[in-house]
Amino acid sequence: MHRREVLKTSAAALGTLLGAGAIEAYPMGVNTSSRPSKLKITDLRVATIVKPGPSPCPLVRVDTDQGVYGLGEVRDGASPTYALFLKSRILGENPLQIDKTFRKIKQFGGHARQGGGVCAIEMALWDIAGKVYDAPVYAMLGGKFRDRVRIYADTTESKDAKVYAQRMKERKEKMGLTWLKMDLGVEMVSDTPGTVTAQSDLSQWDMSQLSHPLLAMEVTDKGIAMLEQYVAAVRDAVGMEIPLSMDHLGHLGVKSIIRLGKAYEKYNLSWMEDVIPWTYTDLLKQIADESPTPILTGEDIYLKEPFRVLCESHAVGKIHPDLATSGGILETHKIGDMAEEYGVPMAMHFAGTPVSCMANVHCAAATQNFLALENHSLDVPWWSSMVQEGARSPIVDHGWIDVPDRPGLGVTLNEDVVRQHLQPGTGYFEPTTQWDHERSWDRLWS
Repeated sequence: MHRREVLKTSAAALGTLLGAGAIEAYPMGVNTSSRPSKLKITDLRVATIVKPGPSPCPLVRVDTDQGVYGLGEVRDGASPTYALFLKSRILGENPLQIDKTFRKIKQFGGHARQGGGVCAIEMALWDIAGKVYDAPVYAMLGGKFRDRVRIYADTTESKDAKVYAQRMKERKEKMGLTWLKMDLGVEMVSDTPGTVTAQSDLSQWDMSQLSHPLLAMEVTDKGIAMLEQYVAAVRDAVGMEIPLSMDHLGHLGVKSIIRLGKAYEKYNLSWMEDVIPWTYTDLLKQIADESPTPILTGEDIYLKEPFRVLCESHAVGKIHPDLATSGGILETHKIGDMAEEYGVPMAMHFAGTPVSCMANVHCAAATQNFLALENHSLDVPWWSSMVQEGARSPIVDHGWIDVPDRPGLGVTLNEDVVRQHLQPGTGYFEPTTQWDHERSWDRLWS
């Protein structure tokens, strides 16, 4: 066949396709009720859930001019204002330009809860993108390394070591958890004389505002021995095979943390968490170098640069960003990939609703060096029922969460259940027109 004949045949085939409207339908996976290149953000609204604690969890809904919306979530305990004051800065943007929009608003985030608004919007943009392109979030991150995500959870403490151990055992045997966590701070023993030396003369309020090393609080040998009895009881109850992590040690000095790390060595803990504020890189490295028990931190860190400092210096053995603080789905995925370059594995902190949970699940599935995802809601009976379609019920099944294959985050809200647990005095995604024109001089330089 001559070249001219080939061109004629190709043109005829193309004409047939155009006549059938096939070009308009391409790519086939795209939501045909939307035109991706023309998509615009038209609204941002919130609905704040209250979990037992009580802990407010503000949900965010980002709407578009083509009927596609996305869900996100502000970090638990944070104000929805962190998201609302960003509304005027994202109106009119194409939500599919996720990285561009994130870079526009990320300057308004910060460490701890202050990054919650940026992260919530970023989650919602991924949800929109997945719905438009008919793809789960993990696929847009490059695919998944696992079909289900491992869960770890803390357990309600008891000053009776046997009771505490039994509760941990029930987490393993009745709930099927394959990773456990216990809170074990010096307050568990401090009412016994001779266990803690508190040298600061500050009031309780002042002490809560001052970081650990500056309080000069130390635990004694007697206190360490008593704390060790709790860990021994738990290990006797659950065995040595299951990973066991520890958190909330107390506002202790560096030397006390190191001594605790040595005392716990025989129990093979996966980590001691947030032993001192993450900003003290050199002190964290001193602890990490001298403690045989691994050190972990990260739930209050915003963006990957501070994580890089910790990983480069090997000031911690493991990290655990909270996706609702660290910058959202893509930024947390980048944090995991960066940490992998330095041989640092990544767990993930999470304590919100199923919306943020699924954002974490997609990120965890797509990140190779991921270990386990925290869940603070195993004892909340209505937690799984907050969402419908696309999520197993219960969401956590014997210590694991299946990675959903539905578009976006893979879940929709169960409006009836959400309305039952709204924060008193608030509404269900009520209009927020008062935030449409919130503006300031946002430039970072002159």
